Formats: sequence, structure tokens, C-alpha cells
Amino acid sequence: MKNTILSSPTLSVSIKRLSGAEDLSLPEYQTPNSAAMDIHAAVVETVVIEPRAIALIPTGFAMAVPEGYEAQIRPRSGLAVKHGITVINSPGTIDSDYRGEVKVALINHGPEAFEITRGMRIAQMLVAPVSRVDWQVAEELPTTERGAGGFGHTGA
Repeated sequence: MKNTILSSPTLSVSIKRLSGAEDLSLPEYQTPNSAAMDIHAAVVETVVIEPRAIALIPTGFAMAVPEGYEAQIRPRSGLAVKHGITVINSPGTIDSDYRGEVKVALINHGPEAFEITRGMRIAQMLVAPVSRVDWQVAEELPTTERGAGGFGHTGA
């Protein structure tokens, strides 16, 4: 099977590099078929996240997500698996009307302190369309085979 690069429509998003972050990379895809872009830490000094602690890490950029879209901030799998570092509110949402610096709330679930250094890839960002809901109040809902079966109803 031939490996081909998928062609997706390109979304234009305005981004502003903040003062003091001129040396840092903007969010970037690591491979041609990556769904999300890696984002980098704009810490001035190394930040140590102790076990079970949370730290809010700056990224050095702000952006104008287009109306009808959101930017989702997600963990990097390598940091999660190797060190227990993840995004506490995963996925974090950057709304289309937010214009401040993007910051990432990281938590250390690992057994050892973890250092965040300047320029380190700390999370991933995916820009995705958002559906708007128009609630239709109903007396009854359509039935399904599953019905109200919830957590663990399949035995798993």
C-alpha cells in the first residue's frame, strides 16, 4: 500500500508572537499527517512540577481562532506515558473570542518532580469546527437498543 499525504483544507488563523517569545517556534505539525500541532513552553526559568502538582505554563502566543472553531489543547502522549505529565483539563478549549496568551495547565501524575524548560514541547493543539446546539424539548426521546444503559453496561 502506497503511503500518501492526505490533503485537507487549510484554515487561516491569525497568530501573534508575544514579547519575549521571539526565539520560540510557533505551533507546528511534526509529521505531514499529524492532526495536531506541538506547542512549546515560553517559561523564562525552568519550572519544576512536583508530583500531584499543577502548573500553568505560558506558550508565548495569542491567536484569533475563527468563529465556528475552537482550539483544543491536548496532552503529548510521550510526556504522559514516560513521565505522567498531562493536561489537567484535557482537552482544554480556546474559544474563538479569546485573545489572550494561550497557557497550558499541566499536572504531574508521575512519582518524581518534572522540569519544564524553555522551548520544550509541552502539549498539542488541534483546531476543529464547533457545532452549535438548538435544544428541542421533548416529552419522550426516540428509543434505542441501548436505552439508558450507562457506565459499564456492556460488562467492560
